[in-house]
Amino acid sequence: MRNEMMSRPVINSKVLHYLRQQPVPLSPKLKAIEAAAHQKRIPVIPHETVSYLYQLVDQLHPRRVLEVGTAIGFSAALFVEASQMHAQVTTIDRYPEFYEQAKQNWQALGYQQSIQLMTGDAADILPMLTGSYDLIFLDAAKAQYIHFLPEALRLLPPDGILLIDDVLQAGTIFDPVETIRHREKGIHRHLNQLLETVYDDPTLLVTLLPLGDGLLKITKRS
Repeated sequence: MRNEMMSRPVINSKVLHYLRQQPVPLSPKLKAIEAAAHQKRIPVIPHETVSYLYQLVDQLHPRRVLEVGTAIGFSAALFVEASQMHAQVTTIDRYPEFYEQAKQNWQALGYQQSIQLMTGDAADILPMLTGSYDLIFLDAAKAQYIHFLPEALRLLPPDGILLIDDVLQAGTIFDPVETIRHREKGIHRHLNQLLETVYDDPTLLVTLLPLGDGLLKITKRS
């Protein structure tokens, strides 16, 4: 699975180049995993999103983090590092070719005790989860975000943060549906439904950040 999002940024290319050169205090091993993933076009979050998430976790001090979409385990490891090993991360994925590599990466980093991997369909797993998570990160099948949203909000405490990655399809979600390729019409429809749902909800505060292919940040109104 190639990472198309890396080639579909939503900001000026000069600004993007600058953002992707900025230092983030990752461990040497995690930097190597990031570099190898980008070289092989493996779907991990882009460097500008890495920088934002690292700072956010450093400020938020989350104790429990939930992630949907493990891939090779890079972002889960990022949450552990940015929290200074204080966060316990639960991550969900259904693709063995990815999460087996994730487990190897966590073992190499020494983070396996801080990360719980749940294998299977998030649509089945999310309703079984209990308690709350200080930070929830959805980075999986974009057409499913609208279906994951109610469970994510159920698990989000009043002071928690929900992040939903890759919501802009390089800006094409704002194009008429007639211009969208047939195989992407479902994603187009569901992402528009997601944006309409969260922005129309008076109980939520929503910000759309132009990081990567669009990062949606959601909190609950106090």
